[in-house]
Amino acid sequence: MDTGRDKTLALNPRYDAAGLVTAVVQDATTREVLMVAHMNAEALAATRETGDAHFWSRSRGRLWKKGESSGNVLRVADLLIDCDQDAVLVLAEPAGPACHTGARSCFYRRIEGDALVRTA
Repeated sequence: MDTGRDKTLALNPRYDAAGLVTAVVQDATTREVLMVAHMNAEALAATRETGDAHFWSRSRGRLWKKGESSGNVLRVADLLIDCDQDAVLVLAEPAGPACHTGARSCFYRRIEGDALVRTA
C-alpha cells in the first residue's frame, strides 16, 4: 500500500513558503533538546560544509552561525531529516549554553497554569 510518504534516499528538503525548514537541536550525548530554529537551503548547505550549525534568522533576515558572537558554537555530530523532509534534527556537541539567555537549553521554563516556572 502506497502511503504517499517519501521513502527515497535522495536528499530533497521540503522548504515552506518562506523557504525554511524547522531545525531541532539536541545534545548529541544527552539527547536534551537545546533549541529550535529554522534553516533555509543556504543554512543547511553551510552546516553540511563546515560541520558547525548555521540557521536562518527570521528576526535578523540573514544567515547566522550559532555562536558567531558568543563562541557557543554547535558542532554537528549528526544531521537527520524527517520522513517528509520538512524538519531537520541536528545532533550537536555544544561549546557552551545554547540559549542566548545563557541557559544550557532554550527550554528552561515549564508552563504551569498561566505562569512559567524555571526548570534549571
